[in-house]
Amino acid sequence: MSDRKIRVLVAKPGLDGHDRGAKVIARALRDAGMEVIYTGLRQTPEMIAAAALQEDVDAVGISILSGAHNTLCPRIVDLMKANGMDDTLILVGGIVPQEDIAKLKDNGISEVFLPGTSTEDIVTFINANVRSN
Repeated sequence: MSDRKIRVLVAKPGLDGHDRGAKVIARALRDAGMEVIYTGLRQTPEMIAAAALQEDVDAVGISILSGAHNTLCPRIVDLMKANGMDDTLILVGGIVPQEDIAKLKDNGISEVFLPGTSTEDIVTFINANVRSN
């Protein structure tokens, strides 16, 4: 196994302008020894997929509070698959109604983390799933 740090892209798609949670997650991942690339606010799915490919990441964390998860997340998954990034974890965090989670996972999202999830649980999930790929 390589000593390479796990690389995670943290992105805020769409018009959502609230990024405090994304920054908290980015810092927690960094503090856990991961390399974190934060794209900033108002990213398009195309921008996120291109950055994930360019940065050769192991995981993409999508922070979404706007309610556009059923539109934006499948588009990001499709673009990443088109770029040959089938084995990259795609995680969603934020406000996602319980009834939408199964559909997101069926469409390629690896996991959905709702408000109140501990950063330790997110770190553990990433470590376990990147190491197993």
